[in-house]
Amino acid sequence: MTFTVIGDPAQVREVMRRTGDFAPTNALTSVVPLAPATLRILSRVRFALPPVLASATGERHRAVRTLVGRFFTPAKVAAIAPRVRELARARLDVAAAALRHGPVDLADAVARHIPPLIMAELTGQPTPDLDVLKRWSRDSLELFWGWPDTDRQQVLAHSAAEFYAWLREEAAASRGTASLFGVLDAAGLSQPEVCSLGYFLVIAGQETTSQLINTALYRGIESDVGTGPWSALAEPARAQAHVRRVLATESSVHTWRRAALHDTTLDGTCLPAGAEILLELSGRHPDDAGPTAYSLAFGHGLHRCLGARLAELETALVVEETAAALPGLRPAGPPPAWLRLLSFQAPLTVTAAQGAP
Repeated sequence: MTFTVIGDPAQVREVMRRTGDFAPTNALTSVVPLAPATLRILSRVRFALPPVLASATGERHRAVRTLVGRFFTPAKVAAIAPRVRELARARLDVAAAALRHGPVDLADAVARHIPPLIMAELTGQPTPDLDVLKRWSRDSLELFWGWPDTDRQQVLAHSAAEFYAWLREEAAASRGTASLFGVLDAAGLSQPEVCSLGYFLVIAGQETTSQLINTALYRGIESDVGTGPWSALAEPARAQAHVRRVLATESSVHTWRRAALHDTTLDGTCLPAGAEILLELSGRHPDDAGPTAYSLAFGHGLHRCLGARLAELETALVVEETAAALPGLRPAGPPPAWLRLLSFQAPLTVTAAQGAP
């Protein structure tokens, strides 16, 4: 697949604003075509991803967005902050005990645990066992945003089918409840539509936030962050500034896709109908871009991420609490391997030890 890459932040915003010219219809399309054997595995669970939120447009999209947005209002996000701190401190107690015996992977000990619990509490939707949820999430990201060969696709498809079957069961069990799936069902969304929304919302609501926490912790520990040493990030304002810098430079969701609906132009460049466009959301802001440069990491306009405020809050609080609890952290071991997909990136581990190297 060939993309027209748009990196200039002003042009990225323009593409996202011009919904009559550029649509998100390709946002959730697999980067590589899925092989017939892969599709057969998915079809056995009636896997379907009708456009509902991230890949939808028009009045239907707005209506669903309003329903989902009610679970992530500014007031609800602010009210969940003490719970984020509580969970972070509990995980950091475990990490501190383990650090007495050697290096600890903070991605495994801290970052992966908090976003799924917060997501479940805000939406009223239970999540599966953490290890299963993480496997499903990462496999689905690779299936749709990676470059798996046919054999690897089939492994990932079995995982995606398990995830989808679980979503169907949850959608049925949620009817008549005040949970997110129950509200969507009551609003008239079909089960495939509820599952389609849930498939990526469950991932976006926790996996990409865990990835962002990984990057923020890693960059905070491995180098001077520009606002002082690692321990200085225990100060809330500095933790927030650090997270916003990470969002502007290497967000966990660093690109997103659009497609040209018809022949059009962008800053004098002709784009034919159907052109596949890759928008760079992170890493292209100049140093003097201003205090809101980080916000483009969450998109812009009608498709701006509904969980933007939550993801930033969770990450800043985890960084703050970690720096306060473990001010003497230093990197340990070799540099981490990174997840590198078309639209997602993060260090897979954040291994640290206590004390001077």
